[in-house]
Order: sequence, then structure tokens, then C-alpha cells
Amino acid sequence: MAFEGSIEEKMSEESFDFICTTCDKNFNKTVEAVRYCIECNGYCCQTCTDTHKLFPALRNHNLLDVSQGGQTGNQQSRLPEFPTERCSLHKGKIVDMYCKEHDDVFCSTCIATSHKSCPENSIYYIPDMINALYKLEDTKRIHRHLTDMIVSIKTISNSMDRRLEALKEAKHESLEKVDLCEKALKSIIKKAAEKSKSEIVATYQELENEILLERLNINIANDELQQSEEKLKKSEGNRAQRFVCTKQAEKELKEAKGLQAEQGMRRNRDTPLSFTPSQSLMNYIKGIHVIGRVNVSRKKVDMYRIKGCRDININIPSDSNTCNSHGCCLTKDNKIIVTDSSNKKLKRFNLDTMTSVDYCKLDNSPCDVCYINDEEVVVSYYSSGTIQFVSIHQKMSPTRQIKLPHLCYGVTSKDDKLYVTDNGASLYVYNMAGTLLNTITTDNVGTCLFARSRHITLNGNKDKMFVGDWDKGLVCFDVAGNYLSTSFDSALKFADGVCVDDYCNIFVVGYTSHNVVQYNEDGKKIGVIIQQQDGLLNPRSVCFQQQLNRLFVTMNNSNVVKMYELE
Repeated sequence: MAFEGSIEEKMSEESFDFICTTCDKNFNKTVEAVRYCIECNGYCCQTCTDTHKLFPALRNHNLLDVSQGGQTGNQQSRLPEFPTERCSLHKGKIVDMYCKEHDDVFCSTCIATSHKSCPENSIYYIPDMINALYKLEDTKRIHRHLTDMIVSIKTISNSMDRRLEALKEAKHESLEKVDLCEKALKSIIKKAAEKSKSEIVATYQELENEILLERLNINIANDELQQSEEKLKKSEGNRAQRFVCTKQAEKELKEAKGLQAEQGMRRNRDTPLSFTPSQSLMNYIKGIHVIGRVNVSRKKVDMYRIKGCRDININIPSDSNTCNSHGCCLTKDNKIIVTDSSNKKLKRFNLDTMTSVDYCKLDNSPCDVCYINDEEVVVSYYSSGTIQFVSIHQKMSPTRQIKLPHLCYGVTSKDDKLYVTDNGASLYVYNMAGTLLNTITTDNVGTCLFARSRHITLNGNKDKMFVGDWDKGLVCFDVAGNYLSTSFDSALKFADGVCVDDYCNIFVVGYTSHNVVQYNEDGKKIGVIIQQQDGLLNPRSVCFQQQLNRLFVTMNNSNVVKMYELE
């Protein structure tokens, strides 16, 4: 009977629809399951269910009714399939929903809050639709891609490690060069100081010898005068001897008076030995803040793309005409300065608030504007051939002018030099006083470089110049004025405004192609980044704000400046 009871008991055990996975695997016990745990991926008996409530790590597990497993019998070869991933936004929620509209998975809260506009027939509960949603080939494909990407990312990571090591080595080499330069400068200064000391000693020796010789002559004269005095005393009573001594004494006195007068003149004329430091050297050294330039070799060769666009209204209440801005520049305090030839004004706007700061009235129509320093900018007057300096320290106000013997269109500055184009065949280089230093018209074989030279800019290192020309396109030079290249492209018509970013990408506006074209440092076209459909119409000038990747473009006969956020 006991045997028969055992059989009945076994048969009873095996008749459970669902058995506890934990008890079956770990204790070889067949216990009826009452819940299914998604995270544990198994069935739980009442004891194991209660255990979930005891441990903090298990309390948030999703315990479903055992019938939701959908698997009858004690066959455990295939357990119910429920996601176990938790939502990164709604902690504790399981990612168990699929949105076909977005082709992405979410939790139920995400679906309820962020996918209200999605069609109902595009929202699926993953466990219910897993047979239709899951494709083994998709998993294999993604797995291959993941494997490939992991290898690729690892390669990039290794490359960055090498770059960091190279950067560290470059830092040490640069610091060593600074130390060597410091020693060399100290050596130069020491040698110069030693030479000055030698000159002081030599001059002292020469002056000392002169004084010693003079003192010897004075001592001799003093001895002769004393001898004459003794002779006069002894000649008393002998008139003949006394006469001779008197005449000899007169001669000695005359010579002594000459020495006395000469020394009196020397005393009035001589100055003590002194040393005057070189003031020009001292001023030069005081002006040195670094003993060299830190160069960073980095280039962005990818084409920028528009992330956003905004209009800056440059029309102010006192304007009587539609604005017409041919030039713009940025200042270090997050402001933009634009010219307005129609209203004969120079205007300044705050980029934080996009509002007007101030303006100044000019006596002519301004064309281009260039930032010099925190104190001033320069403005070109095209028709009058004049460079106007404008103070920007507080309220903008015109200061001095330089009259030039040619038209003035584009203007930029470097190392106290002004570079000026004439909307013709020349590029001129002046100092700040208006003295002509160089005129650039042809390349090294005599070919004309310009037809209608417009705006000009310098790269970040200020060792290259770039000029927009209406007929030629983009013309490139080194800072000495040596011609490098000309880039002409049919996509860029009537090249006008030009500027660069810190990676020496060059932005050129096309006046009649209504676009902005990006070039690399060598003048090779990367692509068109802004077009007419992006709001450009007859663009004139351009400037770039590196910190926020903003490109500012002025336009002909327009009350707005376009501000493009790039990425």
C-alpha cells in the first residue's frame, strides 16, 4: 500500500500545471508554482514568492500570475518570454512596449506620456506579439554589427590612447624647448651684460689715466711754485738774483694759472661715470608675455550642417532707410558690429539678448569693419578711399582717419598692419599710420590675381590670407603676400564675404548664388552649407563665433542679419 501511495503521490506531483523552477533545479523537489518572475525568468512556489518580499534586491521584481506563462504542464524547456530591461526614465518600469511608428521600445509610462499621437495600431505589448516582432536574422545582423562596432570603437580608443601619449610627449618636448629658449635668452642677456660691464671698466680705466696724468702735472707745478718761493726768500739782499728769481716766478705763475683755468673748466664740464639702461630694450622685454607661440595642429574637415537659424533685427528707430550691411565683425565681449551704408551708421548688438547696444553716425557710407582690439575697430569708406578708426571702449565714436589714394572695400588687420582691397585688381598693405608697405597684384609669373577683390580675412594662426573675388573666387596667400592658390567653383557665384573658424575651415558667401560654401585650409571645396532656401538672399559678409558654432551673415538691402547655428 505504501508503494501504491508513493505512486499516487508522484502522480499527484507530476500533475501540477506549473512547477517551481528554483526548487526543481536546486533541490530536486517538485513544488507547485503560483507566480512567474520576469527578472528571474522562472516560476516560483509560494515559499519562493515570499522570499522575494524579504530581500530588497528582489522586491521590485515583476511577479505575474502563473497563468500568464502560457505553458501548461511541467515541461520547462521553454519558459514564458517577458522583457527584463528597466526603463532609464521611469525607474522600476519594464520596457515591454513597442512603437512601430518610432521603431523603438519603451515602458508603458513612456507610451502613455510621449506617444499619444502615435496610431493605436502601431503600439504593441511585446510579450503578446513576440512571435510577430522577433526576427532571428535581425538579432544575428545586429550582433554582427555590434561585434564590428566594438572592434571599431576599440581601435578608435587605442588610437586616442596613442594620441594622448603623443600629446604628452609633445608637451614635454615643448616645455624643454621653453627651458632651452629661456637659457638661450639668459645667455644672450648675460653676454650683453658682461659686454656692458667691460665697457664700463674700460671707460673707467681711460678716465682714471687721464686724471692721474693731470694730477702728475699739477704736482710738478706745485713743486716748481714752492721752489720759486724758496728762491725769492734766499735772494733777499742780492737785487740781481732777486730780479732773476722774480722773472722765473712770473713764468711759473703764468703756467700754473693756465693749469688752474684748465682744471676749472674740466670740473665744470666733467660728469661722474654712469650707466643708462637701454629703454627700448626694457620696453620690448616688458611687452613680451610669452617667448614663443603654442601651435595646435587640428583641422575640421567635415562639412558643417545647419542646426538652427535666427534673425537679428538690425533696424533701429532712427533709421530712415532699409538697412544695407556690407561688413560685420565680432568682439570678445559677445557682441556683433555691423556696417549700415544706407543709413551711414555703425551698429553694435548684444548676442546674449539680440538687442541693440549703441550706434554711431558716420560722415560717409561704411563698407567693411574689422576688429582691432578691445578699444577700437576700423571701417572702410569705399567711394572716398578712407579708413575710419572708431572707438568702441564705451559708446562708439569715430576718431582718426587715413586717406588712401584708391577705393577701399574690404579691410582686416594683423600685427599693426592693415590689409585693404579696392574692389579691383589689388590688395594693399599699410601700417597703422597709413604708410604703404606692399601692393599685391600678380603671382610669381606675372598673372593678375584679382579682378574685383572684395572681403579679406586671416586664419587663426594669422599665417595665411584669404580674399573673396567676384570673378576669380577664393584667392589664398601666405602672410608675406606670396600667392598660394585660387579656388573657383560654379556653385559659388560672385564670391564676397569670407571668414574662417579655428580649424581653418573657410566660409565664403556667394552674392548671386545666395549661399555659403565651405573650403578647407588648402582652398579645396568641402561643400555648400547654406542655400537660398535657408533664408539667404544676396549675402554680403560673414563672421564665425567658434565657441557656439554660430555663423553670422549680412545681406544686401535687409533689416536682418542671419544667425545660423551649425554642427
